[in-house]
Amino acid sequence: FDYQELLHNSTFCLVPRGRRLGSFRFLESLQAACIPVLLSNGWELPFSDVIQWNQAVVEGDERLLLQVPSTVRAVAIDRVLALRQRTQMLWEAYFSSVDKIVLTTLEIIKDRVYSHISRNKLMWNALPGGLLVLPEYSTHLAHYPFYYLNLGISPGPEFTAVIHATSPLISQSQPIMKLLQVVSKSKYCSQIIILWNSEKPPPHRSKWPPMPVPLIITDGRRKTSSRFLPHAAIETEAVLSLDEDTVLLTSEINFAFHVWRSFPERIVGYPPRSHFWDPVKKAWGYTSKWTNEYSIVLTGAAFYHRYYHHLFSHYLPSSLRALVDRTSNCEDILMNFLISSVTHLPPVKVAQRKQYKEMPTLQGTKMAPWANPEHFTQRQECVNTFASWFGYMPLVHSQFRLDPVLFKDHVSVLRKRYKDLERV
Repeated sequence: FDYQELLHNSTFCLVPRGRRLGSFRFLESLQAACIPVLLSNGWELPFSDVIQWNQAVVEGDERLLLQVPSTVRAVAIDRVLALRQRTQMLWEAYFSSVDKIVLTTLEIIKDRVYSHISRNKLMWNALPGGLLVLPEYSTHLAHYPFYYLNLGISPGPEFTAVIHATSPLISQSQPIMKLLQVVSKSKYCSQIIILWNSEKPPPHRSKWPPMPVPLIITDGRRKTSSRFLPHAAIETEAVLSLDEDTVLLTSEINFAFHVWRSFPERIVGYPPRSHFWDPVKKAWGYTSKWTNEYSIVLTGAAFYHRYYHHLFSHYLPSSLRALVDRTSNCEDILMNFLISSVTHLPPVKVAQRKQYKEMPTLQGTKMAPWANPEHFTQRQECVNTFASWFGYMPLVHSQFRLDPVLFKDHVSVLRKRYKDLERV
């Protein structure tokens, strides 16, 4: 028999007592999604003070080996599935690398020292795992997007728009002015934050148009990664990330927000991109071609939960953020990598108008980043750099798109709630 093939084709794997405290058969079983059957009386399982091992293993008695077959046959089919799923969750979260084993040890020690902000058992034993739940952000489950479904709650009814501005304000006809009016008209918009990353100082508040919602101008310190900083001014759970030249309708924003409230743990937005494996170069590739399949939704027009700002700033290494700032590129790809690694799910694309009229570049403003020939090459390199740090490719392909009811149907527009989405 091929040992690895045998492991992966087995439902239960015997884990007898090892020479020392444990047995390497235990980790082999976890990795193969084979339910470990422990035959080592008195063995203290790793991280047992936070991990509920009874949800992932079956304990036998090494003094009564002949009873083991009847013990495993008594496990119900639905419990077998639950046990195998839990082995994979625990393996990926805490044991799949030496780094994760060390980090888990350090985080458990930190929870003991700072017990007033320690993680609870559910945080350690449910996806995405304790390493991706930073208690400095909150100790309440209801403040994390991936627990909403378990708790039976929905995110708040409002969002904060964060507009990334890099061009100086030289005309009242610039795209950002139209964008401010469109976003502020949404009844779900709580406030608008302009992240000012232009070389020139921001204009006086009187230069900005009057709006029905608060407008905050924040210094981005000319860093691309600053658009994902956990700004204290963001009070809503939902963040609408926008580029200054994004062209949207208010109805498009409203529909995307409704969709996000059903998928609060994911990115929900409009511009899709995709990754692929290049067998010739033996590297990951990046494409902007419009196809039915995508794995990235660009954050130039997308909703996500504000907790991902905290993860972006405090979980990812400074080297990746430095790469983003040095190239002024790839921050949107990095955020997609991060969220997909947390959820193991793809982003969600929503319906949009087929064409956008390209806005001409105003004299004195910066050239659009995508017009730079190096822009695409940098993004190809970023995909491989990010995949190397994560240790695998977390992006997930999808063909799923959500459209409004009666979208493009040949019925009266009076019956359509988002009728403006059909206009070009």
